[in-house]
Amino acid sequence: MRISPYRIVIAVALVLVVTALLWFASPVTESADASNSQGVVYTNNGEYDKAIVAFNKAIELEPNFAIAYCNRGWAYTELGQHEQAIADCTRAIELKPDLALAYSNRGWAYIQLGQYEQAVVDCTRAIELDSALALAYNNRSWAYIGLRQYDQAIADYVKAVELDPTLQK
Repeated sequence: MRISPYRIVIAVALVLVVTALLWFASPVTESADASNSQGVVYTNNGEYDKAIVAFNKAIELEPNFAIAYCNRGWAYTELGQHEQAIADCTRAIELKPDLALAYSNRGWAYIQLGQYEQAVVDCTRAIELDSALALAYNNRSWAYIGLRQYDQAIADYVKAVELDPTLQK
């Protein structure tokens, strides 16, 4: 079967149009993405102050970069700055209401402040958005422990480990 030159030209043009749309429609600049990635590396290495600097840079470059707010919120939580973590996760949710990780991270910050009911609400919302987010089940299990609802805590912990066996450490 022979393909006409006209169809080849149309196919190439279509690929170029889609590529251009993806390139120009991307809401995050390459530098903002790189700064966010650098912040994640610092966070994974326990260098939370450096992570916050990197996330600040990402947000400066792209003020509506929801995941950068979410990630900075986690770094703030690790530094014990739970109110700031809640503010950042809330901003991430305002920018991207379906960002399950932001709800889970905000839930963890609420747990650190002893606000277990609010943590359950946030972690439940995270699970509704992403039923495979093991961290949300794990976090909600801790909230249930704080509420002394041990059966729910055990069920969530079992689900979290089922989804991500590394949580069993």
